[in-house]
Amino acid sequence: MMTGLSGFIGLLILIADVYALINVVQSRSASNAGKAVWIVAIFVLPLLGFIAWLFFGPRGKANLSE
Repeated sequence: MMTGLSGFIGLLILIADVYALINVVQSRSASNAGKAVWIVAIFVLPLLGFIAWLFFGPRGKANLSE
């Protein structure tokens, strides 16, 4: 029973991290160095990196119409 729950939580963290990574890459408000730091933080510390990005990460979205 606990293995299924752990797997589900892991899947949710993976989905959240992929979402955060996509948003970091598409962000226009962060420099390339800033983006690299966020990407490394999210990869190295998946849960804490996502939470930090959620509160402190770049907020600018890419303008896809250009």
